Amino acid sequence: MEKMNRYCTELKKAMEYLAKDERVIFLGQTVAYPGSRFTYKFLEDIPLEKRIELPIMEDDQMGISIGLSLEGYKPVSYYPRLDFLLLAGNQIVNHLNAMEEMSCGQYKPTVIIKATAGMTKPYPGPQHCNDHTDVFRKMFSNVDVVRLEKAEEIIPAYQSALRSDRSTLLIDVGDLHYIND
Repeated sequence: MEKMNRYCTELKKAMEYLAKDERVIFLGQTVAYPGSRFTYKFLEDIPLEKRIELPIMEDDQMGISIGLSLEGYKPVSYYPRLDFLLLAGNQIVNHLNAMEEMSCGQYKPTVIIKATAGMTKPYPGPQHCNDHTDVFRKMFSNVDVVRLEKAEEIIPAYQSALRSDRSTLLIDVGDLHYIND
């Protein structure tokens, strides 16, 4: 395994912290098998029974995450690129963000969404390098959006998301995966 910098080490520690909670389950692409550099390496030491591998189906993945939450789980829904979280926008905006209001308070799903904002070096292409943090902040009224700018912010942010009675989108910064420290 490649040596991780401090930022990546803190992401891995945060996932290990979350995995200790019996309600937590991780789902998405490359959560159980190697693939994206922004996913598997943070989960490889977490038991497979806490991970659900899914194909590329962003909207369905968020729907599954919402359903798991309504059944008492605290899903951590992995999106390796923030660009592709846009494809789950229907489920996030029209269901996750609005369900409590639509159900008159009867249902309040809480999902932790982990996504990586685009990186610029090495340049991965125009569909992998964007940072839509501000767009998501404007779209959501009941989902917290946290951009993780520093390594020391990571674990407290995930701890807060786990304790929260609201859903949280945590955005790590792709370029910070590559810094040497």
